[in-house]
Amino acid sequence: MNPVWVSRKKDDKKDDKKDDKKDDKKDDKKDDKKDDKKDDKKDDKKDDKKDDKKDDKKDDKKEEPKEVWIMDPATDLYYYWLCTISVPVFYNLMLLVARACFNELQYSYTTMWMTLDYISDALYYADTFVRARTGFLEQGLLVKDAKVLKEKYTKTRQFRLDIISMLPTDIVFFQIGVDNPEWRFNRLFKLARLFEFFDRTETRTNFPNIFRIGNLVLYIIIIIHWNACLYFAFSKILGLGSDTWVYPDMRKYPEFARLARQYIYCFYWSTLTLTTIGETPPPVRDIEYFFVVVDFLTGVLIFATIVGNVGAMISNMSAARVEFQAKIDSIKQYMQFRKVTKDLEARVVKWFDYLWTEDKTCDEKQVLKNLPDKLKAEIAINVHLETLSKVRIFQDCEAGLLIELVLKLQPQVFSPGDYICKKGDIGREMYIIKGGKLAVVADDGVTQFVVLSDGAYFGEISILGIKGSKAGNRRTANIRSVGYSDLFALSKDDLMEALIEYPDAKYALEEKGRAILMKDNLIDESLVAATDSKDLEDKVNQIEASYEVMLAKFQKMVNQYASSQRKLKHPITVWIFFSATRKLPEAKKKKKKKKVVRCS
Repeated sequence: MNPVWVSRKKDDKKDDKKDDKKDDKKDDKKDDKKDDKKDDKKDDKKDDKKDDKKDDKKDDKKEEPKEVWIMDPATDLYYYWLCTISVPVFYNLMLLVARACFNELQYSYTTMWMTLDYISDALYYADTFVRARTGFLEQGLLVKDAKVLKEKYTKTRQFRLDIISMLPTDIVFFQIGVDNPEWRFNRLFKLARLFEFFDRTETRTNFPNIFRIGNLVLYIIIIIHWNACLYFAFSKILGLGSDTWVYPDMRKYPEFARLARQYIYCFYWSTLTLTTIGETPPPVRDIEYFFVVVDFLTGVLIFATIVGNVGAMISNMSAARVEFQAKIDSIKQYMQFRKVTKDLEARVVKWFDYLWTEDKTCDEKQVLKNLPDKLKAEIAINVHLETLSKVRIFQDCEAGLLIELVLKLQPQVFSPGDYICKKGDIGREMYIIKGGKLAVVADDGVTQFVVLSDGAYFGEISILGIKGSKAGNRRTANIRSVGYSDLFALSKDDLMEALIEYPDAKYALEEKGRAILMKDNLIDESLVAATDSKDLEDKVNQIEASYEVMLAKFQKMVNQYASSQRKLKHPITVWIFFSATRKLPEAKKKKKKKKVVRCS
């Protein structure tokens, strides 16, 4: 065979092998790519599922929390709960120390004390739950998310105190017996609830000064009670009857063995020591001297503070009377200085006495000045709206206008014989009778035509200024107070100020007033025409005056514009002149240079 042909065959085989290897590699690569793609797709699907699950979880989280019971601290229910929880707190405050010091008290009623103790514990646990569900305001809205409320409560100092107050220290009773109530003193860490109840009651009661005094008396009794219990316990430690200072020996003196005598004697001793107003047996031992010194210092500091607060409260209770009396004294001094007649001076004093006896010394504006306008309006509506709605011309008015007018009503008090208005006076106010009687009298002031009583009103037509009224804005009758009369006054200026924002209501009121006058034949058509022509003339004059003012202002603006234009043109012409003068010598220099070049 030809060797060349053989070598070619070998080369072909080698090439085939190489091609096979390449194809295998390509196939492997393709398979790997396919597998990678499949794996990627699987991973993508898994990731998508995970993302979907996460999104679902997020959506679940974003969903509004479930409705749970929340205690709103602004409701009556919360106050009633405070009242309930303050009972076991006060029970522990007063009786734990008494049972720990007076053994007979504990031994005689052990079953009752155990029952009451565990009822109070149950209420303590319930109060912790209520605290964890008590809402609070955030950006003016009540937070109702139970998780947020729980987190906020657990971060407070009161939560730690509540946990301490609920620790089951009673476990030691299995070792030492149940007649050791001093192991329950941790229940006193709940005292904040009692103080919160006192604060809430002080804000809700209508007699805050009396409540404050009663509260201080209670604090005094609690301090004396605790000191009495500590004195008896101290006497037991030193030995009953061991000297003249401690509690007497009950074996020598059987009358001191009774529980009632034990407590009353200790309470009496504690009162004398803390108030330092009586003599007690002097101490004998050093430790007794120390106890008495501590008692004296406690009594001086605490009772000085308490007595000072009581004095401040009593002075606050009489502050209104003192302020009112100061006003009367200043008026009396003024009348004496100006030599006012005795009759008028007596009338003024009687008027002040009436204000005080009828509790009418309160200045409504001064009292309500700290309230927002919305609450002022609601109070005024509650007090005066019914009275104002009785007036005929205001019965069908818009609610907004009535609210505006209610805020402008001014209370006034008139003495017997005072004239509210006289015939011919200019009418600047209308009046509504709140209480008392007014008489429409003749010019002699004696003859009575009619008597007006509660709910009556007068003067409403004069403040509207009805066109064509025969009386104009003058009063048409004499009205006099029979006794003391309480009236509400609405001035013309206040009415017109309110009607600016209610033009339709103003037109309706004028139409009602005109209808009332026409019914009583008090409208003169000629006066209406004359008034209209006069009003038209006034309006024309106002338009002419406004036109002249506008014309003068326009002329002033034109002059200012012309002046500003002249000022702008002047610097431009100056600049052109200076630039031209600078260019002349430069042009001459250039000409000279040209001539020199030509000559050369």
